[in-house]
Amino acid sequence: MTELAGIIILGILAQWLAWWIRVPSILPLIFIGLFVGPLSTLWTPDGSKLLEPIYNEEKNAGLFPNEYLFYFVSLAIGIILFEGGLTLKRREIKGVGPAILKLITLGSVITFIGAGLGTYFIMGLSWAISFQFAALIIVTGPTVIAPILQNVPLNRNVSTVLKWEGILIDPLGALVAVLVFEFIRSSEGGADFTSHALITFFQIILIGLALGVIAAYALYWLIKLELVPRFLLNVFTLAFVLSVFVLSDLLAHESGLLSVVVMGMVIGNLDVPRLKEILHFKESLSVLLISILFILLAANINMAQLELLMRDWKAIALFGVVALVLRPLSVFASTNQSELSFKEKVFISWVGPRGIVAAGIASLFGITLTRDGIPGAEFITPLVFMIVLGTVLLNATTARMIAKMLGVIQQTSSGILFIGASQAARILAKYLKDNKRYVVMVDSNDSNINKARRLGIEAFTVNIFTDDLADQFELLDMGYLIAMTSNPDVNDYALKRYQKVFGENGTFRLLTSDELKRDKARLPQHGIFSYFDDFLNLNEVARDYPYIHEKPLESKEHLIAEIEHMTQNTSQTPLFYKDLNNQLHPIPYDLSEVSIEKGYYLVYMGKVENVSQTAESSMA
Repeated sequence: MTELAGIIILGILAQWLAWWIRVPSILPLIFIGLFVGPLSTLWTPDGSKLLEPIYNEEKNAGLFPNEYLFYFVSLAIGIILFEGGLTLKRREIKGVGPAILKLITLGSVITFIGAGLGTYFIMGLSWAISFQFAALIIVTGPTVIAPILQNVPLNRNVSTVLKWEGILIDPLGALVAVLVFEFIRSSEGGADFTSHALITFFQIILIGLALGVIAAYALYWLIKLELVPRFLLNVFTLAFVLSVFVLSDLLAHESGLLSVVVMGMVIGNLDVPRLKEILHFKESLSVLLISILFILLAANINMAQLELLMRDWKAIALFGVVALVLRPLSVFASTNQSELSFKEKVFISWVGPRGIVAAGIASLFGITLTRDGIPGAEFITPLVFMIVLGTVLLNATTARMIAKMLGVIQQTSSGILFIGASQAARILAKYLKDNKRYVVMVDSNDSNINKARRLGIEAFTVNIFTDDLADQFELLDMGYLIAMTSNPDVNDYALKRYQKVFGENGTFRLLTSDELKRDKARLPQHGIFSYFDDFLNLNEVARDYPYIHEKPLESKEHLIAEIEHMTQNTSQTPLFYKDLNNQLHPIPYDLSEVSIEKGYYLVYMGKVENVSQTAESSMA
């Protein structure tokens, strides 16, 4: 009981510590596992581990008897990969640039072939084990990239490439690793693949793909037809995933992982009702399973395996080949003729940490192949853990320094984040986007988000009270925050919660209906988007006159006169003034502080007065 409770407690503490110090969670989890596992044998009286994952009859210690650790790891990895599959969207693949697509295709092939050859010739392992290791280290993964990107303000080119590579290659890399694993199992680890081995392999592929697709559509219709009550939705989905995993394994041994990965990918691209609820549940469950899993797996490594890696120059040489040769080779080959600069390519080459999928599946496959008596299989887990720990440590500790040296640090965060996607906010966001500003909108209303997307605006359905926006890759270069919801409490919360994260250049909210009734002298002097309208007034103007115009200005007095005129006109509302460099500035509390000269423009929404004036308009 103490061991089980201790694993959960230590695992969640490790997750919290990783969040607090902004490092990938896999780092403290594996260190804790090594500390209570192989390293603890250095000081315990009888030389035993503080945590022994596999039950030892002689010592009468251990958690999982016989093959139960293998079963637990299999099911846990299945759930984690299903959750990973849910996050892979077709629209994301369509939206990425050629460089990213090449990274997850050509780059993966280079890493796979190079690491396989390197392992075979450097470590002297068999071809089968060498390429199984190579398949496992293809992936990077968002769980290890995210803390690095959040801690280092990279320019948009670099952060976009690293972000989407991690998201797309995670489930795809897992799929490659599963296929290689099935090929090894079907041939019993040999290099000479018989017709029986080929038949078994393709049987696994066929059943894994077919059952994954069929199960995905079955679950989709069960949810679509509301045959599953809402309070049972999450646990029913979990039971369904486990059922598919087990059934697939019964039909074709070791095809379960492939089935759940495919199932997750299909469901993630269907219009499944309440999919966000399922995804949130699976994310929470994955955090718990990852916390338990990596402490157990790291603890299961023996001291002899650690010493072998630490003392063997071959293992260090293999790490050098993977991190310092293959990663740059794959990046430069994949980004050839792209818009990335040489320095950006160098930085992307430096940052390639391996993560959860690599370490988790490596342990599962290592246990399985070792149990099956495949020669050299005992090297898989420690070698992959070495790559994971080495790359995460190297990148997490040096990324900022290397980024500064190469000049790929983002100097200013100029993106604009809108909390709320009402009609007025969409009109404003479209105008800003047309003026070359990077804009993202978030709202809890799916209809508002879909309308924003139809205007070409990047938008996400988010509940800011339950979703942590700080973890969103798309928001890494936000420098302005504008809260424009109809609820003043939501606006206040958004500014308080995310001011330091997304509002380094400015945070703004709408006036409340009560504030609008007050004398202007009693209003806050900073942080208000419009001193003339609240949510209702803005959206009334947007409903009747959904256009934004620019009116030429001559002087400060001209600006003050125009604003006074518009505030008395219910069909117009002033928004910004634009300077000679086409930079937009919110209209401040005290207009006397504003410097205006000929060539400036007043940007307003509403009814146009003078058809001869210069105008930029957008419609939502």
